[in-house]
Amino acid sequence: MPPAIPPRCTAFDGTRLLASGPLEAVSLAARHAVDEGAVGPVLVFDDRSGRLIDLDLSPPGAGGAATAPPRMPRAPGRPRLGVIAREVTLLPRHWDWLAAQPSGASATLRRLVEEARRIGDGRAAQRQAEEAVDRFMQAMTGNYVGHEEASRAFWRNEHESFEALIAAWPNDVRDYLRSLAAVAWQLRSAASEATASSTTRKPHA
Repeated sequence: MPPAIPPRCTAFDGTRLLASGPLEAVSLAARHAVDEGAVGPVLVFDDRSGRLIDLDLSPPGAGGAATAPPRMPRAPGRPRLGVIAREVTLLPRHWDWLAAQPSGASATLRRLVEEARRIGDGRAAQRQAEEAVDRFMQAMTGNYVGHEEASRAFWRNEHESFEALIAAWPNDVRDYLRSLAAVAWQLRSAASEATASSTTRKPHA
């Protein structure tokens, strides 16, 4: 099965931003830049993960970039919500706590599972956004003055230091990195708040 096509990506010609948006449009812009004698290297990044996207930038008709696979049509109607009964083993004090919940044991367990899933999804999105910053910096800013210090400031949540360290970097690279870092910090904060909120509601064992 071919890899999923990233919904949004960004292309650079050296330190100059060429285009940002859907893969098809960005790949066309990148191919045009190559045809016009781009300084290079022409690199295309997945905005979500920071991974480099391997594109064939040769002209159409000479082995151009592959098109996205067609999407399967979605079946009409809402998906059916099935409830599956399975054995759950808990300590007596856990059953006592569940029995005291106004919504009942089953509903309470479902709510706790959904909260755990939400926190887990938030953590996964946070990790992906953090890795996007790290991957972009490794690919684009490794030779810049202050690279290591800026990377440490990002991971330490030192926003002002991070901004000061990247201020003199090429404008397009700096601004794109700022946007990636802002998303990562926002998700990091949201995940921490969700964990703290869940902890305050957690029953005492």
